[in-house]
Amino acid sequence: MLEVKNLTKKYPKFNLENVNLSLPKGQIMGFIGKNGAGKSTTIKSILNLVTPNSGEVDIFGMNLINHELEIKKRIGVVLGGIDFYQQKKTEQIANVMSRFYDTWDHQAFKKYMQEFEIDPIKAPKELSAGMKVKFMIALALSHKAELLILDEPTSGLDPVSRDDLLNLFSQIVATGERSILFSTHITSDIEKCADSISYIKDGKILKSALKKEFMDSFSYLKRPSETGPLSLEEIMIRVEGEKHYDL
Repeated sequence: MLEVKNLTKKYPKFNLENVNLSLPKGQIMGFIGKNGAGKSTTIKSILNLVTPNSGEVDIFGMNLINHELEIKKRIGVVLGGIDFYQQKKTEQIANVMSRFYDTWDHQAFKKYMQEFEIDPIKAPKELSAGMKVKFMIALALSHKAELLILDEPTSGLDPVSRDDLLNLFSQIVATGERSILFSTHITSDIEKCADSISYIKDGKILKSALKKEFMDSFSYLKRPSETGPLSLEEIMIRVEGEKHYDL
């Protein structure tokens, strides 16, 4: 579904260096790293929202640069900080969105809105943070998106709303026909629903593997007194280095 090869993006004070990722069909990949590590830059480079200095992105077996329009009609994207017209009804926004996709299914949109319990006559300003994310996912599924790319979709949500969304992610990929790449700093979300984990640190991929292999690869961080497996949060804290402050 997604193959990223040696992706590089250079900024004056930050470099994304030789990022490699591979996401098969029917899987969820959790993309982790502390703030500023390069998660959003990687996602924007994958989508060609920023122009990489080098590297290649293949989606559905096609090169993104050569087949950008065709590819983008088949993916769904949820980026933090992007919002809709606050006064427009959600059904009006959907009508505008439908003009961009040949595969748009109005009946599917109505079904998802009902399943997600979103009132079509409400405006985005009347929706909670969790409902806004669900609305964006409903839009993506209504044009039959095969790959969902989500940047911090659960950030700022309460635990119940987050759990609801994670269950939804699992249902989306259950048929084996769709895949999800989502970045987050909430490690418990990754542990609950991801099939694989990719960890970026200082602009470089530290590790990318299936979840069990990923977790096992950091067992060397365990302390002699610890018997059980480390959590993903403990792995990140120890990899990034525990800082002590003179207060």
